[in-house]
Amino acid sequence: MGGDFGPPVIVAAAIIALKQNPHLSISLYGQQTAMEAELTKHAKLQLGERLSLIHCDDVILMDDKPSVALRGKKDSSMRAALNAVQQGHADGCVSAGNTGALMALARFVLKMIPGIDRPAIITAVPTERGHTYMLDLGANVDCDSETLFQFGIMGAVLCAANDGIANPTVGLLNIGEEEIKGNDQVKQAAQLLAECDAINYSGFIEGNDIFSGKCDVVVTDGFTGNNVLKASEGIVRLLALKLRTTFESNWLNRLLGLLIGPILSSFKKEIDPDRYNGATLIGLKGIVVKSHGGASVGATVHAIEEAMKEVTHSVPSKIAQEVEKLVNNRV
Repeated sequence: MGGDFGPPVIVAAAIIALKQNPHLSISLYGQQTAMEAELTKHAKLQLGERLSLIHCDDVILMDDKPSVALRGKKDSSMRAALNAVQQGHADGCVSAGNTGALMALARFVLKMIPGIDRPAIITAVPTERGHTYMLDLGANVDCDSETLFQFGIMGAVLCAANDGIANPTVGLLNIGEEEIKGNDQVKQAAQLLAECDAINYSGFIEGNDIFSGKCDVVVTDGFTGNNVLKASEGIVRLLALKLRTTFESNWLNRLLGLLIGPILSSFKKEIDPDRYNGATLIGLKGIVVKSHGGASVGATVHAIEEAMKEVTHSVPSKIAQEVEKLVNNRV
């Protein structure tokens, strides 16, 4: 029921994901009449028991405070979906709804992995060499050195599991590469990461190197990470606008645009934000993926596939195992 578009996008994306993945089953939580109305648009659909609808009376609105979601809407579609994960009826949860409410409910219902203090939001961002994982993207505005260290562990495990990289490199976002740069939290986190044999720490990384592919995982606090993500999305929109304006400015440019159209299309696909939709709430005992509120049908399919990937690779249990080993080594 969440996001800017609700059932029209969510239902359509679920159907596409089911068609593309024959071993997938999806349960949709929300208002029955709204979901059924969307399903009537797919009259010839034959998915049997792979698609089920679960009615919920309450809906968490995009502007609801997390406290309202926790205490006042206990029969919300978001909470019911998270309950299904906690009870083992589902392997993962995907939501395009209120991020603050999803974070609060997920932490309350699923609990944290022992040894991890706070959940973080992590996603892949495009780079010159493919993509890199970045966290935190907004869950934690202020982070101490221990929290940043834990982010490094979780990011490395997710990267290794999803991409098959044996020893992914972890970089710490800073205002310079020199050891004297940065605030106390960042300097102390760098020391913790450098002293941990289980992490392939590559040192400080500056903002202009995030998209170069210099490291596999970029660690930062949620305030900085969210601003970097939003700024990069804005740059992509600006670039697309400038290109379109340039090629429409006169007949010669329009002709040139037709000639290099295939190249531009390929370039657009490479940096298309839809390909990277689906940010993981990492650090929880269960799998929860946050889809962008304004995500299209195709982007929502990517979020579903991200959850499937993490289920396949048992990401939470691998993080728990790694954290347990580190805790034992520290004792």
